[in-house]
Amino acid sequence: MSTTSLQGTGRPAAGSSAGGLAPSAKGPRPVRRGLGRFAPYWFLLPTLVLFAGFTVVPIGYSVWLSLHKVEVKGIGLGSGARQEVWNGIGNYTAVLHDSDFGHSILRALGYGAIVIPTMLGLALVFALMLDTPRARTGPFARLAIFLPYAVPGILAAMMWGFLYLPDVSPFYYVLRGLGLPQPDLFDGGNLYLSFANIAVWGGTGFNMIVIYTALRAIPQEIYEAARIDGASDLKIALRIKIPIVLPSLVLTFFFSVIATLQVFTEPKAMQAITNGISNSWSPLFAIYNAAFGRNDMYASSATAVVLAAGTYLLSFTLLRLSNRFTKEDQA
Repeated sequence: MSTTSLQGTGRPAAGSSAGGLAPSAKGPRPVRRGLGRFAPYWFLLPTLVLFAGFTVVPIGYSVWLSLHKVEVKGIGLGSGARQEVWNGIGNYTAVLHDSDFGHSILRALGYGAIVIPTMLGLALVFALMLDTPRARTGPFARLAIFLPYAVPGILAAMMWGFLYLPDVSPFYYVLRGLGLPQPDLFDGGNLYLSFANIAVWGGTGFNMIVIYTALRAIPQEIYEAARIDGASDLKIALRIKIPIVLPSLVLTFFFSVIATLQVFTEPKAMQAITNGISNSWSPLFAIYNAAFGRNDMYASSATAVVLAAGTYLLSFTLLRLSNRFTKEDQA
């Protein structure tokens, strides 16, 4: 059919409008590439601002303070008698030669030697027990094990401190009634056990959830194939489950090491009910005492930087060793 015949019927010809003018081609609107390219950064901007304001800036200010000190002129009275001056590495030298800080590191390591194996061992055992097909009360058991982790650390420390006091503890009442020895849980080596018990009670649930989540991600077909080959639940746990969840165990181990070096709540809360805890029992306790006990923010900042650097180096070394062992096992 020709264009003339189409016009005779009153219909516009193809490629022409009713007014005889060709319409402009309509397609998708062009995207503003400038806004599209930077869109992810706009979404990240609130997080970056908060991270910079509450992490980067405080760290930088602590480093700046650690390189200064207060110089007192005369008797320290009057305007200009106390001035902030450059001290270089003087604060760091004092920290590294401070025997109390060195002893606090050793106490934290001894505390961690008790807490970390016990806590991770219990978390692994509980996770394996909950992952077995015979676990009938799985949801209730998971909640019961995890619930202590939801208790604030200061409340847990005060609660266990009450249970450690011989005069008010129901445990000591039972021991006296049975004629059994009554140990002093605030003296010497027993103090490590007291603090370790609080940490294990509160941290096992969190680590159990991490390991249990990794176990639930293992395909069930692997277990079925192992059972067909005659493997028992114990062999499946030792030869299949534990090797597969080893990365989760390494992760929880790193978290536990960092938490051990930062122990503070337990000794601070217990100090109110016993005289056996010094002001530098743990590294973080020593930092707190330097800042708010001696009012020396400069030495406290230097100690905090040293502790942070030591924690980073320890974590980095352990991570490299774990990666090396993992690669050797895979080879």
